[in-house]
Amino acid sequence: TQGVSSAASDVYKRQLFGTAALAATTLLLAGCGRTDGNAAAGGDKIEDGPATGTVELWAAGGDGTELPQMFEEFQKANPDVKINMTQIPEDDFVSKMTAAISADTVPDLVYLFTEFQPTLLATGGFSPVPDGLVDEDEFFDTAWETSVVDDVQYGVPWYTYARPFQYRADLAEAAGATPPTDWKSLTDFLQKLQDSGVKHPLSTTVAPFNAYTAMEFDLYAHQNGGGLIADDLSEWTINSPENVEALEFFGSLYEKGYTSPDEPAALDKVAYMTEGKIAGVYVGPWFRGWLSDANGQDWLDSNMGVAEPIAGPDGTKAAMIGGGNWAVPTGAKNPTAAWKFVQFMSETEQQVKWYEIFGNLPAVESAWDEPAIADSEILAPIRDSLSVGVTIPRVSTWSEVGLILSQQIERVARGTATAQEALDAAQAEAESIGVGN
Repeated sequence: TQGVSSAASDVYKRQLFGTAALAATTLLLAGCGRTDGNAAAGGDKIEDGPATGTVELWAAGGDGTELPQMFEEFQKANPDVKINMTQIPEDDFVSKMTAAISADTVPDLVYLFTEFQPTLLATGGFSPVPDGLVDEDEFFDTAWETSVVDDVQYGVPWYTYARPFQYRADLAEAAGATPPTDWKSLTDFLQKLQDSGVKHPLSTTVAPFNAYTAMEFDLYAHQNGGGLIADDLSEWTINSPENVEALEFFGSLYEKGYTSPDEPAALDKVAYMTEGKIAGVYVGPWFRGWLSDANGQDWLDSNMGVAEPIAGPDGTKAAMIGGGNWAVPTGAKNPTAAWKFVQFMSETEQQVKWYEIFGNLPAVESAWDEPAIADSEILAPIRDSLSVGVTIPRVSTWSEVGLILSQQIERVARGTATAQEALDAAQAEAESIGVGN
């Protein structure tokens, strides 16, 4: 659909440009707090009644092009409210929002991409979600937790996505390969595709090596029972034995030629997948929209498959996830109306409507039971992925540490360092940077 394709462009832009912007901004910010896993606290309840006045909304990315359709729905029940939307170039959003917080010239409402949240929430420039605004239990846990700082909830999930393993089903069938379910079956899958003539069947996030590379490695770490940071976000755990073992496996994929450290850039993956130069990639549902635009829906339905979440050696499943959350800056002039719009956008009906308009997947679990989503066989593995989702470490120094880790991963991918050497080096630098507390 058009919506999914638009989302694809924006996600890839974040992948290509977001890391540098975040790294630069992180140096200016105070640290994020930590959560102990208990229910997050909220702010004062908002008053009952329709929304009134003007809401100034800043929108980043392509989502903003279609959002006015939702304004119209909201205004049917709130005729005395007006929403003014300002679209901000995505690669400028973090710096502009940080400057606005410093100058007290903030809008009333924004949505923050998962990749941007640790940096922006570390400014202390956002209001807690009002008590009773929404029901936490209605959202996917992995999405809800992305906006918790110091046990306080600062954002409401708007949409979410997972990056399951998507593959050329036709090439796999011709090669006698079955969809991977764990590390062993993944290597078997890749070997058979390689034997069939696909030189580097697996596409990874390495063009360039950046924080997104580290995010992809973190997937393998979690599948092996590891992770980059302690559960309470108090310290980096980059060189844990589980992570070393995971990087040894990840590095073996390069050593065996299943993937290459000189991968095509993200925007070239559609052509490579279409031409059969790659046969598998961890990527979100937007990728299907790109493939459909390039080759037609019939080609997509006939040639592409989506695997269930892949497990590590002991059966632990994990999947990369992301999304966007609504947030209200502390200095907002009309926070009540802004929160009422967030409440409206969290209704199951509106979550489904936004999926139909733009292709973004609901963060509210009940929306996945609606026919428009529940009847899609392709979306079933994505829903399963959300329940075992892995997101970026929720600390303000992540962008800097992620870049350092990616540089060490590149050494392993190119055969110039062992996994232990690389992660020891990354751990040492990460400890000197800290977690921003």
